[in-house]
Amino acid sequence: MKREISLDWKEGLEFEADLDGHKITIDGPEESGGRNKGARPKPFMLLSLAGCTGMDVVSILKKMRVDVKGLHIKVVGDMEDEIPKAFLSMHVVYTFKGDDLPMDKLEKAVELSREKYCGVSAVLSKALPITYEIKTEKA
Repeated sequence: MKREISLDWKEGLEFEADLDGHKITIDGPEESGGRNKGARPKPFMLLSLAGCTGMDVVSILKKMRVDVKGLHIKVVGDMEDEIPKAFLSMHVVYTFKGDDLPMDKLEKAVELSREKYCGVSAVLSKALPITYEIKTEKA
């Protein structure tokens, strides 16, 4: 199976991507010659990880019949100071919202995503360490 995206240069540092029929604008900051009309490329790596694992975890918890009222995922990427300013590591924080959430099932869902289902995690973990943290809040 193959996946494909297309990217067209608009002007300056602005590009428009077509992802499965959804238009996404990528641009640079004004101080770098862009017009700040879209997000920068590197944060999309963090977003891809959060989105991939989030979809997995929500689906797994639904199958486990865990009544989660909300989920907030934050991914923090530690980057090099010098060019190419590559990511050195990533830390994923899951904050589940609900009442009396079973921590063992939350941990299992995150583990299954990390080790079995999330393709983004599988690729990134070959290049850098990814750590995980689980928090809960009352709904």
